[in-house]
Amino acid sequence: MSIKTIIAIGLLVIGTTTVAQTSKTTEVNMEKLGLTQEWDKTFPQSDKVLHSKVTFRNRYGITLAADMYVPRNVGGKLAAIAVSGPFGAVKEQSSGLYAQALAERGFLTIAFDPSFTGESGGQPRNIASPDLNTEDFSAAVDYLVTHNDVDAERIGILGICGWGGFAINAAANDTRIKATIASTMYDIGRCTANGYNDKMTADERYKMREQLNAQRTVDARNGTYQRNVMNPQPADDAPQFMKDYYDYYKTERGYHPRSINSGLGWNMTSTLAFLNAPILAYSDEIRSAVMVIHGEKAHSRYMGEDAFKKLKGDNKHLLIVPGAVHTDLYDKIDIIPFDRIEQFYKEYLK
Repeated sequence: MSIKTIIAIGLLVIGTTTVAQTSKTTEVNMEKLGLTQEWDKTFPQSDKVLHSKVTFRNRYGITLAADMYVPRNVGGKLAAIAVSGPFGAVKEQSSGLYAQALAERGFLTIAFDPSFTGESGGQPRNIASPDLNTEDFSAAVDYLVTHNDVDAERIGILGICGWGGFAINAAANDTRIKATIASTMYDIGRCTANGYNDKMTADERYKMREQLNAQRTVDARNGTYQRNVMNPQPADDAPQFMKDYYDYYKTERGYHPRSINSGLGWNMTSTLAFLNAPILAYSDEIRSAVMVIHGEKAHSRYMGEDAFKKLKGDNKHLLIVPGAVHTDLYDKIDIIPFDRIEQFYKEYLK
């Protein structure tokens, strides 16, 4: 037996062993989730689509929970869209509304809970990560490309609020994504590190790091994770956008008990992950289609417009919705430009 033959056999054995070990590890890491079966969304159920619960894993072995919406009486391989956001919300809120509306327009859609939140798996609970949350979008694509009713070459994503930034980051990294929409977009990394309108100084940022790392010490000693308070009752002189958040997350309009923004709160040290992690570093290299949608009067509009300025190519679009504030694009179906969204996806997922 020649040396080349021995080497070839050895590599084959190593490769086979690696695959076997990987499969075994993945199986062990699969988490069984207890999913709510009743309709518990903040929006009414449509009779134009079929709804079901699905689960899938991300690349780190975390099991994600999603609602799947399939248009009735439509056959063949469908274009598909994965939806998530806003940052700190759950699939029973805004993302589910978008997903159901797009399914009514002929797309197979899923709205998923990010890692560590909602009905999805992962421990500890209520944390976020720019890497993991971007990966969650690609994990949703993994699920869709292997679905029997989906055309693997016609897959898009849609991110709302902070998930608009993750969507753009995912599009920069995952070439399977053919069309991306960022609606009422937040750049979470930029806003965390620089504050609103980039007014935070280096000294203020350093003080934030001191406070967060001191909290890490407290958490380590206590064996628990301190959570922050999300969207408390705003004072009369609070900025309007804080009142808008309260109006959505803490009232019947958008409240959901599994939503971090409705009351559960983030683990305080979760913020550390975003201080040193700009997520749009390579957005100028996206070759697929991207649309950025923002409200004319949104306090976050500058983040979406700046993100759009960095995009290159003639398949990039910016849509400013007249008179709309940030949260109008969460759930106000008479303001969310679904006709334009449908047109965009049909143009680039064909």
